Amino acid sequence: MMSSCWQVSFHPEENLPNGFENFLDEYFEVNACNYQDEGPDEYVGYKSGEFREKDMLSFAQKLGIKLPPYQITFLESSNWLKDYVIKFSPFTTEDFMIYGIHETKAPQTDKIPLQIYAATAFGSDHQTTRSCLQAISDLYHQGFAPCSILDIGTGSGILSLASAKLWQDSCKILAVDIDEEAVWVTRQNAENNNLSSLIQAEMSDGFINPLIKQKAPYDLILANILARPLIEMSVSISNHLKTKGYVILSGFVEDQENWVIQSFEKTGMKLIKLYKQDNWRAALMQKE
Repeated sequence: MMSSCWQVSFHPEENLPNGFENFLDEYFEVNACNYQDEGPDEYVGYKSGEFREKDMLSFAQKLGIKLPPYQITFLESSNWLKDYVIKFSPFTTEDFMIYGIHETKAPQTDKIPLQIYAATAFGSDHQTTRSCLQAISDLYHQGFAPCSILDIGTGSGILSLASAKLWQDSCKILAVDIDEEAVWVTRQNAENNNLSSLIQAEMSDGFINPLIKQKAPYDLILANILARPLIEMSVSISNHLKTKGYVILSGFVEDQENWVIQSFEKTGMKLIKLYKQDNWRAALMQKE
């Protein structure tokens, strides 16, 4: 597990600079927004290891972003993710109640409970995660019943967990991530939710793991990452998807949606539905 880290808290005075959320996603290992009842929201980034302020400023400059006022804090901890980051509040979607491992008991709910240890994938309550969960629910309520699912960039495994809960009578899921800890966390979350028999979590940089090809083609592919890697993997995603199979894409913002969607349309996909939460987007597409 990760030890001490640096926390950078940003305090935008009014509107966010264009591209600021992309900067947070690309520069920091974990980021979050602390919503305020009064005054502007606070945006927080966490970075372990060596941290140089000038490197952060240089990175922002390359992206053409003027950073809002910020404060740098060193957080000393044997596990900064657990101690400072993952205590997100329970939240609900159409079918699910998501709650963290810090909760002493599951909240009362008539929805499907999922207990998440977020770790490296703090985005469990991110807008893109909510949109992907909604797309998964939409497919389920339309009668879609996949037998094989691939989750690329699984993070905490939350999308795999949700899929396994809905389709536990029919599906097997391969969840992959480039981050070793994310793979460990996905396995732990699967075990905590009694889904280990349905979810196999492995390391992979994109489609490099041979297991991905062995288990192909897939009825459903989940890819909640970022715009550029989505586009770079568009052909591979299409090649590993069954005809009439679906892909759920997310991790991109409004001014990137045409760029991402068109790249998949070129591989023989059609857009079924576009999901919008704040400036973030998710797309449900089908292979023709």
